Amino acid sequence: MKRLGSNYLTADLFNPNAMVKMDICDIQYPENSFDAIYCSHVLEHVPDDKQAMREFYRVLSKTGWAILNVPIIREKTFEDPSIVDPKERLKAFGQEDHVRSYGQDYVERLRDSGFDVEIIKVDDLTNSDEAVKMGLTRASGEIYYCTKQHNG
Repeated sequence: MKRLGSNYLTADLFNPNAMVKMDICDIQYPENSFDAIYCSHVLEHVPDDKQAMREFYRVLSKTGWAILNVPIIREKTFEDPSIVDPKERLKAFGQEDHVRSYGQDYVERLRDSGFDVEIIKVDDLTNSDEAVKMGLTRASGEIYYCTKQHNG
């Protein structure tokens, strides 16, 4: 965090070590508040992920970017809100605290929220030594780089 200086904010709904407690479905900041948003492996835990995506879009500045990563484990996203038992969630979604498992249609969900989405790989970002320092590997999979649509 030293490289970021003091111009960043960590947020979490449950983690007391975060700087602010935040529900990403109801972000208490005005439109265009953030130049960068990084949210990794969170949306699969959020009951209304589409609302969270719309909130990220709302608070992202017009020239900002967001990396919104989720595990992609199937062809098409599967969710069933009636599955509440942790053991059943494990079977259905691959983890006890997940409420969905994402598929290749994840990009369309982001686009439906207003984002332009570019799918990039770790190697597109940096060299392998830097990637390791950042905790990224080729196994990290696809990175969903989102910006606001520029429709003129």
